[in-house]
Amino acid sequence: MIPTATPDAICVIMTTFPSRDEAERVARILVDEHLAACIHLLPKGVSIYRWEGRLNITEEVTLLIKTTARAYAALEQRLRALHSYTLPEIVALPVMDGLPDYLTWVAAAVSEG
Repeated sequence: MIPTATPDAICVIMTTFPSRDEAERVARILVDEHLAACIHLLPKGVSIYRWEGRLNITEEVTLLIKTTARAYAALEQRLRALHSYTLPEIVALPVMDGLPDYLTWVAAAVSEG
């Protein structure tokens, strides 16, 4: 669970993938398994990072995953199992506020599973 978040809190998880095909495949699974209400795929961007002592410049697809704090641990575990990266970026961002009806829909869509 996300530290300091209540179980019903809504959060956005960011992660990246090396290809649109892999990102879309994983997104479909996470939504189908009710670990996420909605996942937005952003077009390829460029990541610049140091890995194993080398500077890398890589094209990646970013996913914005809308879910609940309660579902985070299961989502993280599933995402790690499905991801091709040895160490995937998985960052949870709390949603401080939002359209109440949308936030209610996210919570309901995730809890249906």
